[in-house]
Amino acid sequence: MIFYKKHTIPLMRQNDHHKYKKFRERFPYFRYVNYAYEKKDGDLYLSFTFDISGKYTFTPSLKLVHRSFYHLEDLSGDDLNNLVFHIGMIELISYWKLTCSPQVIIEPHQLTTDQVDWWKKLYFNGLGEFFYLNGISPDENNFMQIESKGTMPVKVSRKLSEEKVLVPVGGGKDSVVTLELLKNTSFDIYPVMLNPRDASIRTVEVAGYDMEQSVVVQRKLDPLMLELNAQGFLNGHTPFSALLAFVNALAAVATGAKYVALSNENSANESTVPGTNINHQYSKSFEFEQDFANYCRKYIHPKLAYFSFLRPLNELQIAELFSRYPQHFDSFRSCNVGSKNDTWCGKCPKCLFTRIILAPFVTEEKLQEIFHGELLEDKTLRNTFDELTGTLPVKPFECVGTPDEINTAIDAVYGGTEQNNLPALLKNY
Repeated sequence: MIFYKKHTIPLMRQNDHHKYKKFRERFPYFRYVNYAYEKKDGDLYLSFTFDISGKYTFTPSLKLVHRSFYHLEDLSGDDLNNLVFHIGMIELISYWKLTCSPQVIIEPHQLTTDQVDWWKKLYFNGLGEFFYLNGISPDENNFMQIESKGTMPVKVSRKLSEEKVLVPVGGGKDSVVTLELLKNTSFDIYPVMLNPRDASIRTVEVAGYDMEQSVVVQRKLDPLMLELNAQGFLNGHTPFSALLAFVNALAAVATGAKYVALSNENSANESTVPGTNINHQYSKSFEFEQDFANYCRKYIHPKLAYFSFLRPLNELQIAELFSRYPQHFDSFRSCNVGSKNDTWCGKCPKCLFTRIILAPFVTEEKLQEIFHGELLEDKTLRNTFDELTGTLPVKPFECVGTPDEINTAIDAVYGGTEQNNLPALLKNY
């Protein structure tokens, strides 16, 4: 059971616990039926089959786009079976959450008791926001029972080079910093992009790389999931960075790279809802990072090193480092709302947070140019501002910094400014 401190939560929470119970009764089991892969024209195609109680079947897919630096011929069937199977284990959660079926049957391979416990921990904590915003109060021990069949997957045997580093790139400021800092080392750097958007591609190119030097993975969701969402099945946030972790494991082995260097900062460890373990960024947390690294060593590849290059840093330190690379100012994007249109929406927590955290290091003129106006003058962002600064108790469910980091940035820029000269959101702050 999840307990919350007594305060008013200014969020649009649903009260779907009754729906949750009904779906679990109506759809008692979820099956991970199988996975498949095929090498074709240098590309590696992956697909998965999931089934909800014999009523709905899903076949999502991924493609590892051909690159000359891959050596797929060096990967044995056992290697690929392990890597692809594990991607399916994290992919399934996007489909399981539709009904939250109490029994999950893993048919391709056997899992140890330790693995079952590991996956249940990831699913439960990674879906914390999903449960919270849907008003669901699951029991951590009984929200899911996992049964597995088949043989144990064999650990990957391919040798990995200590000279090669994968750097996942999302198009925001954090991966800019990691990529720019590491490119000046003696390591061979390979940017990684999942479903590349314009900002990701620009980040790679501005840093001096091109697409042929980058790992590209294309992911396709099964459209039936979206249809069921529209029909009223359960919906919400899933641990996307955990999916990236397993996709990067495949990419690292295909590339022969020992290291996967993420760009997750220290503040990703903070809970989104005070007094709980609910964290929008759970799969970016140090806890998950350690869990995944340990899991990799035990069950995937003993030498694969998965870590965040920026983990010791806070958001202000990362913003200061980012400010040293003005060539990226016009090309980076951290806004999820505007990502499809390659723009900053100017109305979401990510936009306002990014504008504030950069303020001590980037000129006001440049910030207004980046965000197409002064976000701190937008009174419609009052509630978002109060969530970011801690005036309201719950942070936005976005990848944003802590209230302490945000307030420090504000004080650094506006601490000595008279009230009459402050932007609208800072008056009476």
